[in-house]
Amino acid sequence: MTVSVLESEVAREPSYCFQASVDNVGPQIVGGKGVRIDVEKDGKIYQNILDGITGAAVGALGWKDEEIFEVVNKAVRESTYSYAPLISNKASEELAKFYIDNSPKGVFSAALWLTSGSESNENALRIIRQYYLERGLPEKVKLISRENSYHGFTLGALGISSNPRVEPYKPYIMDQESVALKMPCAYTYRFKKDSETEEGYAQRLLDILEKKILDNGPEKVAAVIVETLPGSSLGTTPPPKGYLKGIRHLCNKYDIIFYLDEVMCGTGRSNPNGKLNCWENFLDASEGPDIQTVGKTLGSGYVTIAGVLIGPKIKEAFVNGSNSINGGNTYSSHEFSCAVALGVQKKIARENLTANIFEMGNLLAAKLRQRLVPEDNIVGDVRGVGGFQSVEFVKNKETKEVFDPKLNIITRFKNICFENGLIIMGMPSNPDGSCGDRAIFAPSFIVTEADINEMVDIFVRSVNDFSKTLRQEGAW
Repeated sequence: MTVSVLESEVAREPSYCFQASVDNVGPQIVGGKGVRIDVEKDGKIYQNILDGITGAAVGALGWKDEEIFEVVNKAVRESTYSYAPLISNKASEELAKFYIDNSPKGVFSAALWLTSGSESNENALRIIRQYYLERGLPEKVKLISRENSYHGFTLGALGISSNPRVEPYKPYIMDQESVALKMPCAYTYRFKKDSETEEGYAQRLLDILEKKILDNGPEKVAAVIVETLPGSSLGTTPPPKGYLKGIRHLCNKYDIIFYLDEVMCGTGRSNPNGKLNCWENFLDASEGPDIQTVGKTLGSGYVTIAGVLIGPKIKEAFVNGSNSINGGNTYSSHEFSCAVALGVQKKIARENLTANIFEMGNLLAAKLRQRLVPEDNIVGDVRGVGGFQSVEFVKNKETKEVFDPKLNIITRFKNICFENGLIIMGMPSNPDGSCGDRAIFAPSFIVTEADINEMVDIFVRSVNDFSKTLRQEGAW
C-alpha cells in the first residue's frame, strides 16, 4: 500500500498543550486502521504510514479494532467508578487472575493496576519498602539498578534510572550515591570483551554486582532492578547468557528482591511461549521475579493502564504482617480500564497473537541483519527479542564509534523513514559514547509477513540513502 499525501483542510494553530515543542503543535495523528496510521504534519496529511513502533511499543491489536469497540462500549456501560483502595471491583480481580493464570505457575499471586509504567515503578518501590517494614527489616533500603537504564519519568522512577534525561532532575531525585545505587549495564555488543565468552561476560557483571552488595551490606540492600529487555535506554539488547539467572541466585543468597521492569518488553511483546512475560526467554518458572512492572500493550492503547505483579513471598509478608496498604492512587484498578484491558488480552490469547509477534519480530530482525549488517552503511548492530527490535548506528563498524550527538543523526533518520512511509522510535547517542543512535521497532501483534517485508524494504532504503548523504557531508 502506498502512502498518499493530502493538503490539510485544518488551519495550523499554536499549541495549547504543554508538551514536546511547547509553542508548536507538531505532527498529529488523525486516523489509523490496523498497522497503519494517518498523520497531519506541516499542513499535509500523510495517509497509510506503516506503524513500526505503535507510539511507544503500546499497540498490540492495531488501531480501530471493531471487536474492541464493542468491549469498550460494554465496559463503559457496566462500569461505575470507585476508589479501589476502599471499594474494589470485579474487573480488576478478573484481569489480575488472567495475568497470573497466563504466567508460569506460582510466580505471581497478586496485581495492582495503575495508569502508566512510571506510576507502576513508583508503586513497586513503595511496595518494596513496606515489604521490609512488615518483616521488621527497616534498614534494607538500598536499591541497585543499572547504568544506561530507564524506568519512567516521575521522580522515583528517574531515581532508579540512569541516562542523559536524568541529569537535569538530580537535585530532586533519590541519592544515587547512597540509596539508588548503579551497576554496569548488560550490553553485549559494546561491552563484552573479545577475549570473553557471553557467559564469561555475564559472570563479570555478576561479580561486580555481588561486590556492590557486599560493600554496601546485604542487610541494607532491598532490591536489584533490571529491565529484562531494555527499550529506549539501550535499544533492546538481550541479557547475556546466564546473567538473569545469576541475579536471581544472588537475590536468593542475600535476601534481596529480584525486580524486573517489563513495561515495554512484556505483556506478550517478547514471549517465546505464546504467553506474557519476556523473562521466560531466559529463566525457568522457579527463577521468576519477586516483583514485576508491566504496561504498554496491556490495554493496547485503548485505555491507559499498567501494573505491578506481586510474587508470593511479598504477598505473604503483607498477609502475615499488617495485611493492609495505606493510601493509593485515584485511578488504580479502575474498573473501566481493567475491563477493556481484559477484553484486549482475551482476544490476543484467543487469536494466538503473542506467538505471531514473536515470529514476525524475529523475522524482521533476521531480514534487517541480513540486508544491513554486512553492507557498507552506518548499521553496527541489529538486536532484540520477538516483537521488540533495534538497529544501532555507528560511525565506524570496526571500532563501534558513535556519531557526534550534534549531528542529530536519529532525528534526521526518523524524518527520512517517515517521508518514505514508516514510523519508528529513535533515540540519540549518549554524549559519553556509551551507546549509539538507535532505531527501535515495536509493531502491532497483528503484523503480517507482507507488512514485515514492507517495513524492511523502507528501512533498508532509508538507511542506504542516509548513509550516502552522510558520506557526502563528510560525517561518515
